[in-house]
Amino acid sequence: MVIASPYLNLLKDRITLDQIPFTDRDSRLIIFRTDGRSLWVGLAEYEIDPEQHPAITCWSFTDSQGQPCACEFTTYPCEIINRTGCGTFRITFADPETLLVALPAGRSGITLRTPMEQGQTDRRGGVLSRSNVSYLVYTTNAVLLRNHIVELEDGQREVRLLFEAQEDVALLINITRTPSFNRRVVSAEQALAASAQRWHDWFTAAPQVAERYRAQYYHAWWVIGANLLYPYAHPRREGMVPSKMGYVGIWHWDSYFHAIALRHRDMRLAQDQFRIMLAYQLANGLIPDIVHDKGILAHTTEIVEAEITKPPLTAWAAWKLYEIDGDREFLNEVYDPIVRFQRWWFSESDLDGNGLCEYLHPWSSGLDNNPLWDQGLPVETPDLNAYLCMQYDYLAKIARVLGRSDEAEAWTRHAGKLAQRLIDLRWDGQAGLFWATRHGERIPVRTPFNLFPLITGRMPAPIADRLVETLTDERQFWGHHPVPTVAFDDPNFNPLSMWRGPVWLNVNYLLIDGLLRGGYPEQARALRQRTLEMALAADDFYEYYHPLTGQKPPRATNAFGWSAALFIDLALAASAEQ
Repeated sequence: MVIASPYLNLLKDRITLDQIPFTDRDSRLIIFRTDGRSLWVGLAEYEIDPEQHPAITCWSFTDSQGQPCACEFTTYPCEIINRTGCGTFRITFADPETLLVALPAGRSGITLRTPMEQGQTDRRGGVLSRSNVSYLVYTTNAVLLRNHIVELEDGQREVRLLFEAQEDVALLINITRTPSFNRRVVSAEQALAASAQRWHDWFTAAPQVAERYRAQYYHAWWVIGANLLYPYAHPRREGMVPSKMGYVGIWHWDSYFHAIALRHRDMRLAQDQFRIMLAYQLANGLIPDIVHDKGILAHTTEIVEAEITKPPLTAWAAWKLYEIDGDREFLNEVYDPIVRFQRWWFSESDLDGNGLCEYLHPWSSGLDNNPLWDQGLPVETPDLNAYLCMQYDYLAKIARVLGRSDEAEAWTRHAGKLAQRLIDLRWDGQAGLFWATRHGERIPVRTPFNLFPLITGRMPAPIADRLVETLTDERQFWGHHPVPTVAFDDPNFNPLSMWRGPVWLNVNYLLIDGLLRGGYPEQARALRQRTLEMALAADDFYEYYHPLTGQKPPRATNAFGWSAALFIDLALAASAEQ
């Protein structure tokens, strides 16, 4: 069947079912192919490895004798089409917890292997459960010729089904954490059409983009939609997780990058990414690292004991939303929390009292395993103080919009003093960068974060020019795929290890944004285009990219939120200039 939507047809088979799962907006269910004959269904949960907690370990399609059929899977954002010798099965979402399988007319079967601990059959299907915390319920309006639940030697249960089906009948598979089941079987064709229409409408609402970006651009919008969830601890607002494969929570700075894309399609949803984080701001002003299913993460004893957050980009990102819709009330809503967060940094993180703040934990930097932390914590870094300087300037912008001119002037003065403090204490003109330090001692590691004072737009021309010279040095950062997270020629460079070499799109985006702010449009456009070309050449949106090949390092996560979100924004900006 041809899907009557240019967007859905454009994304045919982009959901590969090997590293990119079939899923849906607000659903915890993720479906992978295990081999040519079967599927696997897991649950996206905070701090639960779905490979260890699957709902269905083997979902096979069988003939009338119960023998597995060869399968040919075709995917669209709205459905999986599985062509077998027994007919065509079509899988879609009836709701976030319920899969609907349109059955082929005639006789065919399905077998489900599950770790559920107990189960019983009934006239229309059956109910299985595990420790009264997860349930698998199946229901059909086909004639059930076989409906058995068998305990296997490994402790799993196997559901063996044989159907005699007419046109437009279906099997529902409801997987839920609560005994609130969906057993209402609706028209298969109506359910498939509703799913196709829902995804079509999602893509239609996105702004148009230049033709060369279209296929990857709409895949990026699929990543955005597929990663939307309601955290159990915050069910009021829909948040975007970085990825349903291992990052199920609303991460602090991720939420700001996600909002940069969402502002082009759904401003209220973009604003809600801030509201979710700010709702959990601590009394001392800290904004937590993560809002997740069980609450928040704002303190840890791992590595070192410390409160943890993420880089202070709240005002910068909030202003990006305001630039599009001019929503003064949103700025009024976030202003005081941002002020409290800014003050937290200087009250809690300037340990030596020199006017420059330090990271007390690697996770607060977002750069978890960067070699800047190899000598221990705390570490005073140029990027953190650049963010704080920039946040002062954006607080001044917000204050002016709110009619708080005295405060605006004060924030501007603070920004100037902080920028000068960075220059006085950490600038090295010979090296062409700012050094990170620990206990006043220089950390001899060259990263793009040593260049981040450039993004403030406050560096004097000679210093800014020298920083741009370092950034665009092919030996250090301006290689085939800029910008590596450790300089190419630094002894610590490792192209496969997260923040020790790979390219991250958020780092490139911040540099592009800063180059524009600092008066270097040619370099900004060059970096933007090279970033877009790297992303266009990839099969998916990766957590990070190999800086020499542009490919996916083995441990990088697929369908990654901020990579998709920032590609969207960069592609729109490039399209606007064509």
